[in-house]
Amino acid sequence: MPPSVMIMSMTTTRRSLLAAALLTAFAAPQMSSAAVAAPRPATASPAEVPAPATRAPIGTKTLHLVDTSRPDPWKPAAGNRELMVSLWYPALPSAGPKAPYASKELAKKFLGSEAAATVRTHATLNAPAAPKARPLVVLSPGFGMSRLTLTALGEDLASRGYAVAAVDHTYEAPVEFPGGRMEDCLICGKAGLPVIPNRAEDISFVLDRLTAPGSPLRVDRDRIGVAGHSIGGASAVEAARTDRRVKAAVNMDGNFFSEPTTDLNRPVLLLGAQRAAGEAENRDDWERTWRHLTGWKRWLDVAQGGHLTFTDAPWLVERFGMPPNLPPGSESGAFGTLKADRATALTRTYVSAFFDRHLRGVPNPLLERPSAAYPEVAFLK
Repeated sequence: MPPSVMIMSMTTTRRSLLAAALLTAFAAPQMSSAAVAAPRPATASPAEVPAPATRAPIGTKTLHLVDTSRPDPWKPAAGNRELMVSLWYPALPSAGPKAPYASKELAKKFLGSEAAATVRTHATLNAPAAPKARPLVVLSPGFGMSRLTLTALGEDLASRGYAVAAVDHTYEAPVEFPGGRMEDCLICGKAGLPVIPNRAEDISFVLDRLTAPGSPLRVDRDRIGVAGHSIGGASAVEAARTDRRVKAAVNMDGNFFSEPTTDLNRPVLLLGAQRAAGEAENRDDWERTWRHLTGWKRWLDVAQGGHLTFTDAPWLVERFGMPPNLPPGSESGAFGTLKADRATALTRTYVSAFFDRHLRGVPNPLLERPSAAYPEVAFLK
């Protein structure tokens, strides 16, 4: 099955199937740059990741981690589990170069065009970290999605004073390793695999490395959260369930696919799209888990949004055009009618408000009641 039409095996609903088809429509290595829809005139000059909330200097680094205690679950013959991680963090002022959004190779592999490699980020490559231990947020992308699609959220959290680590889950999306080695999505199209518990193990391993002596980040071990998109969101909640170091979790429109067998007494934010008036299966999936969340919890819904609202996909499409092999009728389930700037703004605002409250003890009325500033966000629970 060609990558452009592969469907996430663990997805069950029509809306999620359409969204998953769009995710993999980005990752079409057989597409040439000329095959991508022409960008709008405004993108004639290099595009830029949406500006973070503050102008505080931020840095970024890339880590190649090897878990010597665990063979790779999807390719045991490859040896130990390898992960690529992007770090964003408050930095000292530096005159170094800004990090690229993606290499040409990964941009072409994942997005179907080298054009995205021209996107400018706001983080200085390998900038020295600012002093002081910071609360840590780990980010997990959707199935078939690269960690780069959470760059706008990661940079924004770093600008607000968080240390951030976005994880690529190897063989679940195209992943580029040092030296140019590229690993494809090995398990796309395969059903019945324990993706969520495996990702929770990946996240715990990353926490092991980032909280150990010699870590490239200064992390406050008592203030750790996890957020994820799609199955990465379900994995964030699972990581909070299995790792006591995780104090709070955000699930951005990710189905859980099964009812948990144990309760979770940790703060959880469910930030979804079209779950109030959309398909009953999506509502029911969250309802089953909702009753097992016994700590602080909120269920927010963006009726005008879509499955990809909470990622970089809206502004990437706005700048570079929709993939030409997008399945007919999938735009609504993937994007809804929400514009890219609003999608980015509300995602950043609500995710940071949640972590400010539960990792920093700073309350925010956004989490208590509907806001006139964000009328798109409804309180379902």
